[in-house]
Amino acid sequence: MSEVVVAPPLDAFIVGAGPVGLAAGCALRAAGLQVLVADAGPAERALEDTRVIALSAGSRDILRTLQAWPTADSTPIGTIHISQRGHFGRTELRAADYGLDALGHVARAGTVVRALRSRAQALGLDVRHALAVTGAREDGDFVQVDTAAGTFRTRVLIWCEGRIADDEALTRSRDYGQHAVIALATPVRPHGHVAYERFTPDGPVALLPCGRDYAVVFTCAAAEAAALRDEPDAQFLARLSDALGGRVQFSALGPRSAWPLTLRMRADVVRGHQVWLGNAAQTLHPVAGQGLNLALRDVGQLAECLLPVLARGEGDIADVLERYGRLRRTDRAATGGFTDALVRIFGIGAGHPLLGPLAGHARGAALALLDACPPARQFIGRRMMFGARGW
Repeated sequence: MSEVVVAPPLDAFIVGAGPVGLAAGCALRAAGLQVLVADAGPAERALEDTRVIALSAGSRDILRTLQAWPTADSTPIGTIHISQRGHFGRTELRAADYGLDALGHVARAGTVVRALRSRAQALGLDVRHALAVTGAREDGDFVQVDTAAGTFRTRVLIWCEGRIADDEALTRSRDYGQHAVIALATPVRPHGHVAYERFTPDGPVALLPCGRDYAVVFTCAAAEAAALRDEPDAQFLARLSDALGGRVQFSALGPRSAWPLTLRMRADVVRGHQVWLGNAAQTLHPVAGQGLNLALRDVGQLAECLLPVLARGEGDIADVLERYGRLRRTDRAATGGFTDALVRIFGIGAGHPLLGPLAGHARGAALALLDACPPARQFIGRRMMFGARGW
């Protein structure tokens, strides 16, 4: 048993100092609460994260409210072009149709963390790295959190680090048998802030404008991931351009990495005085770029629910967290179902000589109908940008 830290109880102890944990910490600390954010890794790890993330217009609103928007290091998305390989039909979502200057923005994960750390420092948020949590247990109105530095008492424990490890905690899971090959690629012509979501028989291919480059997410069968990651640059770029129907040509390619794709959603994101956010609550397929955006919506609603009880003592914490779980149920289920359905629908008939063409024509007709129906495009676009509140 670790030694008990002699200190007043915390309002919130947050596990994980990535974008989600820092956003939650800033939201609570801005109200004057006593918050500690602990991360098992070194401080440099998150800053060096070069992965590229798509931040929706709704996520931009949340980060701006937190005063942590990375203005100088984000690239706006003006148009999203959606199509499928080998079949007619396509649709476009355009920022102007929603009265917005951008549908979303693209930034490196380390850039978002840097902006949040700067805000955390200005707020006096206590962020400690290389501090692993070794255990936690409910103790009346508090949670006892064991760490190498001792035991902390907190009114709320927020888990924002790691993935769902316990299969019994899952309400939905799926191994897609796919990997995403990720890289930066330089287009021959300026991208004009146009993003592409291209569905192929092997899975979706996405291009996200990032600076002068495109961030590439190339989905492939798991068995092919290593070969695609390691094949010569020219060969991969030709493969990428071909998958996009020749719409974009490329002049250079950065280093590639490959990641397995799964769906894992925690059944209950609340237990007593504990709550799970981000990858600790759900891991989604990257199609439509919903993972971090859903997590930031979780953060926003959690802060709305918690601040009255933590800052003003209005209500019981366990009851408030139960209410938060109910409020988030629709958005979590709908977003997880939406990304899962996209992957499965556009995978119907892949490789089948008869079913494949028929399914492809049906999907093409659906895309063409969507393009011809502005209200339907409005619904899809707002759902992607703002979650359930976009309805």
